[in-house]
This record gives sequence, structure tokens and C-alpha cells, in this order.
Amino acid sequence: MGTYEAPSGPTATRPGKIIAVHLSYASRAEQRGRRPANPSYFFKPSSSIGTSGGTVERPAGTELLAFEGEIALVIGTAARWVKPDQAWEHVAAVTAANDFGLYDLRTADKGSNVRSKGGDGYTPLGPGLIDARDVDPSSLRVRTWVNGDLVQEDTTAGLLFPLRQFVSDLSQHFTLEPGDVILTGTPAGSSVVSPGDVVVVEVDVPGTSVSSGRLHTTVTQGIRSFSDIGSLPEVDDKQRAEAWGTPVEQAEEDTPALSEELRAKLLRAPVAGLSAQLRKRGLNNVAIDGVRPNLPGSKVVGTARTLRFVPNREDLFKSHGGGYNAQKRLFDSVGAGEVIVIEARGDKGSGTLGDILALRARHLGAAGVITDGGVRDFEAVAATGLPVFSQGPHPAVLGRKHVPWDTDVAVACGGATVLPGDIIVGDDDGVVVIPPSLAEEIADATLVQEDEDSWIAEQVGQGRPIEGLFPLNPLWRERYEAWQKKQ
Repeated sequence: MGTYEAPSGPTATRPGKIIAVHLSYASRAEQRGRRPANPSYFFKPSSSIGTSGGTVERPAGTELLAFEGEIALVIGTAARWVKPDQAWEHVAAVTAANDFGLYDLRTADKGSNVRSKGGDGYTPLGPGLIDARDVDPSSLRVRTWVNGDLVQEDTTAGLLFPLRQFVSDLSQHFTLEPGDVILTGTPAGSSVVSPGDVVVVEVDVPGTSVSSGRLHTTVTQGIRSFSDIGSLPEVDDKQRAEAWGTPVEQAEEDTPALSEELRAKLLRAPVAGLSAQLRKRGLNNVAIDGVRPNLPGSKVVGTARTLRFVPNREDLFKSHGGGYNAQKRLFDSVGAGEVIVIEARGDKGSGTLGDILALRARHLGAAGVITDGGVRDFEAVAATGLPVFSQGPHPAVLGRKHVPWDTDVAVACGGATVLPGDIIVGDDDGVVVIPPSLAEEIADATLVQEDEDSWIAEQVGQGRPIEGLFPLNPLWRERYEAWQKKQ
């Protein structure tokens, strides 16, 4: 391949400017749930430059250091007010880059990324340079591996804006000087890395020998924490989701809410009565079988948030089981009055939650948890006061049986299909799933039947025979309605 030797580039002295593009790939824009009409930029300090084989430090007291494999452009000749069709003439070289960012500090700078992306070593480049004259800017590919697993792959065909546009656009605002670097954005697949992880990035032209070589960076753990002389690390659910690369979920606009009035009705309605009314309407497969409450006498009413476990497979647990996985994300984002419903395939040979997750859900106001698997720290979970329905205790962790796979999808729990937003009601008799569109009707009918059944029980308790009374024949119906009027 052709090699460009720049007096100030990734293999020599520091560039004068590093300009980075925010969202630039369609795959990343789809993941983030927003698509920019034009490119936007931020600066990174030249002191953030690193080289292949180096390290990047995750500061003490932080958790969300994320990698971003990117194509970097190295400017060869000064560019000012350059037209797009002439822009590539000002690019001397192309290389691999890793635009590391610390999401714990992202809220501090509101998009400028000064602190979140400006750390020492947060912009490793190299190891080699591809001569820009040897490549078509529309034919480049970027790939990223974490600990040997391919996690990002896209080509410049997937860009929302061509590489030439970045050079031309920026040259309208200031002079791009020789050695300046443009980081052209990252595709989907960026995520969080931990100390000990090795991140590798390569830029190449598929089907040829043209390559930047592979840029290696090892994550290390820092021992110094940030102090209160400035903004301190701050993490919320949005930052966690974006750092880990969780797709933006679109809310179902047509799902009826569980009003406080309806919740109150369902709290009064026994599950056995609700089950009977569902059966009358042809819904026979709405019971979550095999689960019992950890707190006898407790009642659960809420809308479903769902979590699906798949059978453990070692390679899948390696990619999905650790870090801020689907299980942790759901327990960290459950809302007040929601019920976490876990599909564990009826396998009780492993815990599907423990006391730490139960405490988190309790703190956030969750109504309860339903799992057709086991529960670790069973007594400690019960002590949190969070109602949990399960198949009972088991000491093993997830990796023995399960991989946390995805959230807020249709799941099968205890033989029943549960959709996000379904209404879940549980008591000592068991748990039922109620379609939201039927919930008001089912609740009202159950309460009417409960009043009738209570009156019948009172008559039986006074020694009257069941025949004709349960169910009510016309004579007893007349007596019951007369009693109702008096009430």
C-alpha cells in the first residue's frame, strides 16, 4: 500500500487540531433514535492522542468508558473554503482511530465532550497510514474487536454524509492545517469496556491488502478519583443505555395505562375470580403456572416489563452475561407500579435475581417480580418487602443456566405469553395475565361476582344447602337482588 509520511500525524508529533463528528453512520443513528440533517462536530485536545499498543485509563469511581472504532483523516495541505469535489485532494492519509469516551462525565459538558472525551490517551491512532491517493473514500471499511470478538463493522457506504463533506464543511469555518485529524464517527456496536479488555480497530479496503494495520489499546483501572473542584461523575439510565449501545425503545402509543382507579379495583379482585372471568371470555391460557409468592398474603398489580433469558451457551454468556447486561438494565429502569416478568423457561436450577436487584427494584417503586425460575438470597429478597413470585430458592448464579438476552419483548413465563404493558395480577392463588383492553371489564365483572359469592357463602354458612344456591337459581337470584337493593 502507499504510505504517507507526515511531519505531524499519528506516527509523528501531535496534530494541531482533532475534530470529531457526532452521529455519522445510519446504523448508529438508528440505534440512537435520531438522524441529523447535517453533520455536527466537537474538538478533542491533542494531548488525547495515543498509539497502538498503549493503554487508556478508566478513572476510579467511574463505570462507563466506551470505545468507538473510527476512520481518521489526516490533512495534508491547508484547506479553506474548499468545494466538496476538491476536498479529498487535501487529505493526505487515512488511518484507524478509537474515539474513547467516559459517559460518566457526559452530562457535564452538554455535547462539547471536553471532559468526557478529552482524557489522556482517549484518541489512539494508527498504527499505519494509508495514502489517500490510493483509495476511493467511498470504499473504506472500519472494524472493531473487543477481546478478539468482532463488535463493529461498517463501510463508508453506510455514512449519512460522505467523507469529502466533512473536509469541505469544516473548511468553511476555519483553516484545516497539515497534520490536523478528523475523526469521522462510529457505526453501531460501540459499547462499554472494562479494565483488562483489549480493543482493536482496523481500517481497510475490503478485498485488497490496503490496511491501516490493527490499532491495539488495553483498558486499565485508574487509582485517582475526580474531586469536587469541578463536575463529578454522574450516571443515569439514559447515559447507561447510550454507553452500552441499547437501542432506543419506542413506546406503544395504543397501550392503555393502568389508572389508579383500575389498580384499586384489581387490588380488591382475587386472582381466582379474575381467572374465572377471563375464562368466560375464552381466555384459558393466561395463568403463569408453577410460581408461588415469597411473601404469603401479598398482592401484586402492575403493568409488565419483560426480561428474556436464553439457555446458557459459553460464548453468548461471554458477550451478553457480563457488564451492564439486559437483566441489570431492566432492574435499573423499572418504573413505579411496573412488574418485572422473567422468562427462565421454567428452569428453577439457577437464580434469576438476588437481593441487590430486588433492593433496586423496590427502591424504584416496582410492584413486584414474576419469574418461572429460581431466586437467590431467598430470605434476603423477602426481607426487602418486594413481592416476588417464583419456583423457589436456588443458590446458583445466572451463568449456570441462563444468559440475559433482551428486554421489553414478548416472553413465555410459566406457560403464559406476556407482552410488555400487559396487566399482571398475583396473589396466593397464583398469577394471571390480563390484556389491557379487557382489564376494566374483567375487574368490574370480578367484583360483581365477588359480592354475589360472598352473599352465597354467608347463606351456606348459615346452614342452607348448596343446591339451587350455587349457582343461583331464579328463586335465590330474586332473594339476592332484593338483598342488594337494601344494601
